Amino acid sequence: MDAVLDNSHLVRAVADTRVAWRFHVLVEAANFGALRRYLGCARADVLVDDMAERLRVTFPEARVRATGRNLIELDVEGDVPDRLDTMMDAACQAFQLPLDLDGERHLVKIAIGGAVGAWNADEVLLAEEAEQALAKARESDKPVTQAIEALPRDAMKLAEELDLAIDRGELVLFYQPKVHARRQEITSAEALIRWQHPTRGLILPGDFIAVAEQAHLIHRLTLWTIEQAIADAQKLRDSGHNLRLFVNISGQLLSDDAFVASACRMVGNGNAEIGFEVTETSVIRDPGSAIANLQRFADIGIRVAIDDYGAGLSSLAYLKQLPARELKIDKLFVTQLTSSNRDPLIVRSTIDLAHALDMEVVAEGVETHAALALLTVMGCDMIQGFLISRPIALDAFIAFMREDRHRRTPEVTRDSFNRLAATWKRG
Repeated sequence: MDAVLDNSHLVRAVADTRVAWRFHVLVEAANFGALRRYLGCARADVLVDDMAERLRVTFPEARVRATGRNLIELDVEGDVPDRLDTMMDAACQAFQLPLDLDGERHLVKIAIGGAVGAWNADEVLLAEEAEQALAKARESDKPVTQAIEALPRDAMKLAEELDLAIDRGELVLFYQPKVHARRQEITSAEALIRWQHPTRGLILPGDFIAVAEQAHLIHRLTLWTIEQAIADAQKLRDSGHNLRLFVNISGQLLSDDAFVASACRMVGNGNAEIGFEVTETSVIRDPGSAIANLQRFADIGIRVAIDDYGAGLSSLAYLKQLPARELKIDKLFVTQLTSSNRDPLIVRSTIDLAHALDMEVVAEGVETHAALALLTVMGCDMIQGFLISRPIALDAFIAFMREDRHRRTPEVTRDSFNRLAATWKRG
């Protein structure tokens, strides 16, 4: 054999050019089957140790470890992302010379795949990308390198600006109240982040949260949100309103032990009633870690709410294990509540299910008096939506509660309630 490199494939994860880079490379003996037939199983089973030793000599600064019968992982940091190309080339060159196996020289063909990410990149995501790269390498007939940027250039620029915005005080929290449907009391509010960009104006979360997740800024951004919500809760108490404030938690963070520890410490020392909203799909992503960490939150008094219920692949097996006290029905079902034949049945069954699991139900996206009336008849506990209030800044929220604007229920709502109540009882 005169060719060492069987295949190679490179996948680049998003990174921030201002920080160090992490590289995760997988090296596999592509001709392992042929070598095992010649050497025998016993000798072939330790071939990976010989390969790992050669890679340690080639990359003395790397963490090299054998993770399978014919697979080796390399982890190393660097200053520039292009180093991954050089690193993979060096790995290929390392196996151009045969290995001495019990006095016989054998050439090992390799397949190689790698991924690069910022120093704080998600380790699981980095490993998955390297595995995908290796899988593509096995399928190719010649060396292949391919650069995939998880974020386009403008998004990477936005990520850099967002990192600075946290320090510059450009972020602010708006609040959307949750109103108890029968008592007409504001019981809590959801904190929704906004970015007051110095040149772009107000940027809504839909335009930068995904960027924050991909650029691995979501950890820092969420801790800032929790800290600010705690401070705002104190201002609310000083104004005579002791409310629980809910913060949205990304699915990425539910398996991040460092984040969980920081969040628990922050809330534990914060003297504020805080809740966390998590989507059902984020739980299903890694149920073991998610359930364990949500329980840690619940154990210190953080109220857990399941957000956007019904929008994903709902799993009752997971739902019954969650220490959740609230279930939020996705607005997809609420906005069509009075114009669809099926949505009322889905919403009613969801309310009954949540109550059976000892959870309160929040309907989000309520925009009409008819929907409010029907939800109240169905036994929905809390209402959230533009009919009550759009998300507003803290000072405006305090004024909203001081003036009891949420109690100004028009006569049309009462008429709708009475009519729907009679119809529902007959049905």
